Amino acid sequence: MIDNIGNIEVLKTKTLIDYEEAVSFMEDRISKIQSGEAPELLWFLEHPPLYTSGTSAESSDLLDANRFPVYESGRGGQYTYHGPGQRVVYVMLNLTERGKDVRGFVHNLEEWIIKTLKTFGITAEIREGRVGVWVVRENGTEDKVGAIGVRVRKWITYHGIAINVMPDLTHFTGIVPCGISAHGVTSFEGLGVDATLDDLDIALINNFGNYFKTN
Repeated sequence: MIDNIGNIEVLKTKTLIDYEEAVSFMEDRISKIQSGEAPELLWFLEHPPLYTSGTSAESSDLLDANRFPVYESGRGGQYTYHGPGQRVVYVMLNLTERGKDVRGFVHNLEEWIIKTLKTFGITAEIREGRVGVWVVRENGTEDKVGAIGVRVRKWITYHGIAINVMPDLTHFTGIVPCGISAHGVTSFEGLGVDATLDDLDIALINNFGNYFKTN
């Protein structure tokens, strides 16, 4: 399904998308954005169960290499899990029109997630030195609910964010997520929040224009 937010195209794919297929699609799309052949794009999708390694990944953080396929990724960060029940949004924007500020772009992604989760009654925060978006549980422990990993080529962004709605959280045990072993991972379901991927998509789209220019 294709829609638009201003001049930004929104693509929602209902079937599970192979990771290599997604990367090939993104690389083609960002080249077309750079040349002016295609508009900027938000791509909402799910992957089958898999692990990806970012540019800072440590081999010791891959605890079970045989559990799911493992893909090297050019995005920043360390090991990440993707799978059904997790909303992935690949964000392909042209930063030449947005101040050429990569750090500001990542900050806006964080704030976009935090504001969106607040609409579901989830208080999420960022932590210095820890990538992603975190929630504090009643016992004081902190769990990650959203991940961020981006890459920029010729000022066009790709890869993006992942938010855990109802994935199988046991699948995260095959890695040390983002290299952080002292904290856990949770989801909407784990927090007792009853919401679907479509519910999250609507909230993300509604909040997008608060942090990114849409013309």
